[in-house]
Amino acid sequence: MTARAGTAGQGGIPSDFLGDYARLLTEVSETGRLPRRDELDALRALGERSAANGHGLRELFGLYVRETRRLWGTLPGIARPADAGERARTGDALLAALDAAVSALGDGHERAQRVAMRQEEGERREFIDDLLYGRSDLGRLAERAQRFGLQLADAHAVAVAAGPEKYDDVHPVVGLVQRELLGRFGEVDVLISTKEGRLVCIAASSESRVLEVFASLVERPGPGYPDAERVAVGRAHSGAGGVVRSYDEALGALELADRLGLEATRLYAAELLVFPVLMRDRAAMADLVRTVLEPLTAARGGAAPLLDTLSECAAAGYVNAEAARRLGVSVRTLSYRLERIRLLTGYDPGDALHRYTLETAAMGARLLGWPASAL
Repeated sequence: MTARAGTAGQGGIPSDFLGDYARLLTEVSETGRLPRRDELDALRALGERSAANGHGLRELFGLYVRETRRLWGTLPGIARPADAGERARTGDALLAALDAAVSALGDGHERAQRVAMRQEEGERREFIDDLLYGRSDLGRLAERAQRFGLQLADAHAVAVAAGPEKYDDVHPVVGLVQRELLGRFGEVDVLISTKEGRLVCIAASSESRVLEVFASLVERPGPGYPDAERVAVGRAHSGAGGVVRSYDEALGALELADRLGLEATRLYAAELLVFPVLMRDRAAMADLVRTVLEPLTAARGGAAPLLDTLSECAAAGYVNAEAARRLGVSVRTLSYRLERIRLLTGYDPGDALHRYTLETAAMGARLLGWPASAL
């Protein structure tokens, strides 16, 4: 005798997802056997189908538990036991069958979820690549962006963090930042991802506070997490092309910081606009460096120590004691170096206009890699 399955599931999940479970319970109650491999495979398939239809594990498990309870009193060995011992043995077999069924359903459901997550992550990664590299039709890109919480019609800015180790999607700092931003700001127009070993945050210009919190989190994520070495924030620009532009500005700021040896951990592209201007005419910059600084190569020890002196004096606001401390030399040695710069170049660091020329040439030298590289 085979018990008939219910015609309608409870909790929002149809009884179609029970498959042949009623027949299985009937046979188990008659023979005491365990579910066969083909039956478990069928249950796994039902678990996958339920996930594809948007049903959660709690709903699915609840359906099977309710069906087991509904059929319990009608099953052979329970309804008509020969004795109490048979009833107990049948009950144990039915519970074992329920346990195996739930396990198989869970396997199938989780497998479907993993496949869906991989597919979603693949689509998300493709979208990020297209967005940050400016690929794909802009209209189509804007449509896809809505799936990931971005409204590309608005202006967006991009922050990029570089750490002592490469960031990837499973890096603990990535999960930490995502949880913290979601907890603080909820569902806002923001996207977190990794790209080429860096951590990237895209946020609407109206949510500029998000980028500040992002930068603070990666700079000091807490005990057990590596601190970011630098965070660069691009300017806000409109449209899908604006995201690419802001991202390029943030990357450019990171590159400039490395080439110039800037001490700041947090960089803003808007504050570094002078450097692209300086480098727009590379030939003119190289001519400035040759004209102003090449005489420093005649100094004992070469030009590098004197270039460092110019840089540290500028960073210290031309306070000699602070500049000397930064350089690790005495004030007397610092004064000697400044005098050597004046004598060799003809430009006096004590004169405002000469100082500007020297600083500009020194920045150009670092950007061009001089004197290590020939101009």
